[in-house]
Formats: sequence, structure tokens, C-alpha cells
Amino acid sequence: MFVQVCLYFYCKCLWRCLKFVVRKLTGRCELQRICYNTKPGAARTMKIEASLKGSKSKRLQTSVRVHPDAIEKTIDDIMELKRINPDINPQLGVSLQACLLQIVGYRNLIAEVEKLRREQYDSENPQHEEMLLKLWKCLKPNSPLKARISKQWCEIGFQGDDPKTDFRGMGLLGLYNLVYFAEWDTEIAQQVLSDSLQPKYSYSFAIVGINITDLAYNLLVSGALKTHFYNVAPEAPTLTHFQQTFCYLMHEFHKFWIEEDPLDIMEFNRVREKFHKRILKQLQNPEMALCPHFAASESLINM
Repeated sequence: MFVQVCLYFYCKCLWRCLKFVVRKLTGRCELQRICYNTKPGAARTMKIEASLKGSKSKRLQTSVRVHPDAIEKTIDDIMELKRINPDINPQLGVSLQACLLQIVGYRNLIAEVEKLRREQYDSENPQHEEMLLKLWKCLKPNSPLKARISKQWCEIGFQGDDPKTDFRGMGLLGLYNLVYFAEWDTEIAQQVLSDSLQPKYSYSFAIVGINITDLAYNLLVSGALKTHFYNVAPEAPTLTHFQQTFCYLMHEFHKFWIEEDPLDIMEFNRVREKFHKRILKQLQNPEMALCPHFAASESLINM
């Protein structure tokens, strides 16, 4: 243990000495070298994030946790601390601002998603009830719901006659994602639902959707989705980006389920774990964007 601690501090000191030498040789600090030598996207933002967090300066360390409204001032502070003339390096400020918007936005997105996950479905809340009924209408537009408490809910993959009990694990987050999928990717959602009802592919659409919400949530909280969001969101990633990612994961899992051709629903956990590992492997590529049809804005190119 003592040897490991010594080795850690040795490597840390060696790394800082190396950075000092490189700065003297190039005339640029690490932040400048990253912005000038790495193209916009996940590769650049993740390097900037690591550099700020690993800095010996407390001001730089805390810059990744500032309020979005304080980002411009934070950039000015960074430039002053690093003794960088903004008139000579105007593009650096723009690049750092884009990176900080993504970094801070990702942290705020986790907080927003966590808040939805912790909020439980309340059948006494009119907004919750309205969203649930919208889910039915989007998925089954030609089949009116006969009653709020009904066995019909099983037709879209809930376990009983009242869906509220199925949202306990993911709270409102599960409902938000299912409604977004059904409302904005209606054709695909209806096709996935139809396929899920076939004896050959049989699984519970809504329950699987809540389970895939859990998968997306864990990818987000673990930081695995940084690669994707930093490549598709030119500024701060939002809840919409997260919901779009859920739609992608839901559709891809459905195709993966069919490819795996499981004997029955009892193989769900095995298939889900295999799918999870495949997504994680894809996200290890710094160029990866899971949803090609949710491409980054053209403005990202020039940041």
C-alpha cells in the first residue's frame, strides 16, 4: 500500500514536471495544446475536463462545477490564471466555452434525470394521468381505452390493470421516455410494439421500455454517455438528448433481441447484459455518436 502511494505521487510529480517542460518548449499551456491539436467533440471535451479536474489549482478544479450563467466569467478567470492574452488567442475562449457548456450541462442533466427518477407516479396528479393516457393514444390510436383501470394495459406491455405500479423502479423517468418514444418516433414505436406481441419475439413492451430506461440512466450516471453527448450536443446536453438516446437504445435492443432469438422471456437478463456490453464497447470510441440521425449542429465544427 505504501509503495502504491509513493508511486502515485511520483507519477503525479513527474507528469507536472513534464507539462512544465512542454509549456516552456511550445509556449502553450495544456489547455491551449488540447484545443489547438484536438478537433471539437468528445475527444477534446474529455481531455479538457480531465485537465481541469487534475489541475493543482482549486479554481481550475471547481470550474467544471460552476453554474451555466457563470461560464463566461470562468473562462476569463482561466485565461487570466494561465496568463493567456485573449486578443492574441480569441479562438481559445470560444473553444473552452463550448467544452465547459458540455461538461457543466452533463452534470446538470444527471441532476434533472435523477429528479425525474425519484418522483413516483401519482394517480391523483392530473399531469401524470394525462401523460399515461397519451402513451395509450400514441401506441393504440384506433383502440379506445375502455377504462382507466383495465386489462387493456397489458396490450402495450404493462403487467396488470393499473400501470402505476410498474413505474416504481424508474419513477416518472420511465413514463417520460415511453411517451417521448411513442410521440416522436411513433411509427417505429408502434412497429416495435407490434413485433413484441408476436409469439416468436414475445416480450412486454412497456416493461422492457422501463428496463431500457434503467440501462440509459446507468450509462448516463457512470459517465459512459459523455462520448455520445459530447459528440452530438454542440453545447449543453439536455433531457431531449437523453430521451432521443433512449429511443435509439429501445429500437436497437429490439433488433438485438430478434437477432439473439432467445427461447423465451426468461433469457431477458442475459440478452440485456450482452446488449449493455456492446453499447459500452461502442462508447469507448471517442468518435462515437449513438444516434446518427441526431447529429451535432454545424456550429460545432468551428468551435
